[in-house]
Amino acid sequence: MKRKLSIVIPILNEEKNISPLTKKIKKYLKSYDFEIIFVDDNSNDKSKKILKKLKKKYFYFKPILRSNEPDLSKSCFDGIKKSKYENILIMDGDLQHDPIFIPKMFDKYMKNNLDLVVGARKLYKPNNPGLSETRRFASLILIYFFSFLNIKTKDPMSGFFLFKKKIFTKNKKRYFGKGFKILADLIINSKPRLKTDDVYIDFKRRYQNKSKMNYKILII
Repeated sequence: MKRKLSIVIPILNEEKNISPLTKKIKKYLKSYDFEIIFVDDNSNDKSKKILKKLKKKYFYFKPILRSNEPDLSKSCFDGIKKSKYENILIMDGDLQHDPIFIPKMFDKYMKNNLDLVVGARKLYKPNNPGLSETRRFASLILIYFFSFLNIKTKDPMSGFFLFKKKIFTKNKKRYFGKGFKILADLIINSKPRLKTDDVYIDFKRRYQNKSKMNYKILII
């Protein structure tokens, strides 16, 4: 029986990263039934054109083109609502989240009957290729404050995580639902408390383009 996975990828001006990321997902998920839902947050580059082209090429490619003001959480929620599988993976569209870690995250998720698995950055170690020291320390400060909420992950600000769709369906009225703190929103506001664990990942440098801090300011 194949493993089934809906991959939701919010993007803004990622024209150079869409095709390479799609190819990497296809490479590492050959044994899965999956769909890829890029949610374009009103890009002004060629992202929309590329998404429309790939939709014609791949049956599992199901982009959403938003025209509202960019908002990461709203983009993710739109993608989740459109998804057809029970298992949802959220990841960034700039290749800092390497698809090679998806099978390992899925294995832990299934083996331990978890509600949520976080692709956690190695924030307690220096020299992360995709993370400046300034951003690393900023993340650690935020994690310190979240520690008072008894959150069971080392990286509640990660943008790379896998969870059960029914958690979203059951709790969607509880979520803040806007801004950049989507993982923290899910963990803090879901009831009952989620059974959560981490898989440590290598956080990559951006493949193309510059980081858009106004869009990813708290996901880093």
